[in-house]
Amino acid sequence: MVIKIMDKKTELEAAAFRKLVQHLREHTEVQNIDLMNLASFCRNCLSKWYRAAAEERGEEMDYETAREIVYGMPYSEWKDKYQNEASSEQKEKFKEVTGEEA
Repeated sequence: MVIKIMDKKTELEAAAFRKLVQHLREHTEVQNIDLMNLASFCRNCLSKWYRAAAEERGEEMDYETAREIVYGMPYSEWKDKYQNEASSEQKEKFKEVTGEEA
């Protein structure tokens, strides 16, 4: 009984993850810095979490492969097509939120 509940839970979590990734792919106008400033995570964070989950389960995966899964294309291609230069306001907020330079 517990296995069936966990299987259903895992299935639902996977579906929600796929929906989130699809939503982020469709909304390329939303910059990663905006996500970081508002929610303290971005597409790159999601990629890192995906890679970590794979490795926790004994699957080898490099960061670029995880990024391609999340972005739906190589990161360098996404960056060229969709990433804008961050404004000074975005960079300032990022430093406030993360303590790091953007």
